[in-house]
Amino acid sequence: MRVPIHHLQKLTIFTTILTGGGVGTMYYLMQKNFAGCEYHRLAVRQLEACPVAMESLGAPPLRVHNIHLTDRYNRVDHQAAQIKIPVTGSKTGGYLYTCSVREPQTNTWRLKQAELHLREGSVIDLLKTPPATHMQPEDATLEEDMDKWA
Repeated sequence: MRVPIHHLQKLTIFTTILTGGGVGTMYYLMQKNFAGCEYHRLAVRQLEACPVAMESLGAPPLRVHNIHLTDRYNRVDHQAAQIKIPVTGSKTGGYLYTCSVREPQTNTWRLKQAELHLREGSVIDLLKTPPATHMQPEDATLEEDMDKWA
């Protein structure tokens, strides 16, 4: 039994489209799974809480991009997660290197390392940089006085 060439061509095109759609769907679901995990959210929250890092990036707006699935730095198991998250702001971009461990008693993730490596080469340790604090009234007065003399 002979099958006409045009039927084989249609079957090949259909199979290619179906396979490409399946691969695209799997990629999307894997990225969505990473972005929804607690260790990913902890790292992004830590970045957003650091005014020095946010200012260096030119954020807001902060854009968190998909991780590179083939990057050897990215490793996740039941007890530890090590990921490299690409981020950009209006000024520059870089990678947020994170390492988290799961606490066995509470079954929650704890951020062990969070460093922002900017394109220019500077590194900001997000766990050692103090979080944003509200300005004290006397500090505001002092700054206003200094502005008058400048």
